[in-house]
Amino acid sequence: MTTAVETFELCKQYKQNLAVDHISLRVPMGVKCGFLGKNGAGKTTTIKMLTGLKKPTSGSFSILGEPQTFGQRNAAIGYLPDVPNFYDYMTGEEFLDLCGRLYQIPPVERKQQVRALLAQVGLDRVKTRIATYSRGMKQRLGIAQAMMNRPSIIFMDEPISALDPTGRREVMDVVRNFKDTTVVFSTHILADVEDICDYILIIEKGKICAQDSLEALKAKHARNMVKIGLFEEAHLALLEQALAPIERLTVTRTSPLDLNVASETREPATISRALTAFLGKQGIPLRDYAVHTPTLEEIFHETIQSGGGKHV
Repeated sequence: MTTAVETFELCKQYKQNLAVDHISLRVPMGVKCGFLGKNGAGKTTTIKMLTGLKKPTSGSFSILGEPQTFGQRNAAIGYLPDVPNFYDYMTGEEFLDLCGRLYQIPPVERKQQVRALLAQVGLDRVKTRIATYSRGMKQRLGIAQAMMNRPSIIFMDEPISALDPTGRREVMDVVRNFKDTTVVFSTHILADVEDICDYILIIEKGKICAQDSLEALKAKHARNMVKIGLFEEAHLALLEQALAPIERLTVTRTSPLDLNVASETREPATISRALTAFLGKQGIPLRDYAVHTPTLEEIFHETIQSGGGKHV
């Protein structure tokens, strides 16, 4: 798979603070990449180096296979900062037209591009000045300006962190519908990342401690565990009692009618056979059953807790 972004021992030092610590990451072309980390982990600094806004202390990086130099303009990328600023006296159309002029896009093409982008982000019917826009509308306009030069890669720094649920949904819908564009966006709202991303980077204390497809990370963090839901609490107590003597089996009640059954040695299919045999013998109806699939939140916390020392 073609590489969109790659870094080699990239580093950023602020006096005594090593904000980005010799990271080597790779983002495949065409993915929607969630760049995750706690506040202060190094997400913004990394993105600013990759977009040419900060000079690396050491190391190097490439965009679309081409080595980059600080101060070099790269028309292949677009960028949405965490708090985009606009000329509030302009309309969205006027602002995007200005951006197109700065990119030296010819007038006819520029007009077509402005109209297409406004429609893409759902602002084509908004004729008022930017001063009247909600925060979500401004974020969508910011995405449109980042796409004005038709970039192959777009970086977005915390595009949804300050939005209400409606604004978050609107922005994520725009990102979800991107075609043929690599998207790298930082956030700490994991549910949104899990919903639309297929590639994940996790950074902690300036170091990359996980990078892979979401599917591969889920497989790596999967456990031999099943989730059981019954209709009566008395039945759940019987099941707990029956499972208690089994060695290396951990039974955890998660609610009055639900429990998790995990094993150090048994595969989910083996656990399932034992459970269904007992429930069938006792005539206990099953309300719910699922093999454990780790959520991105579980993956993130497990990686941060165990992984500060397992950097990749």
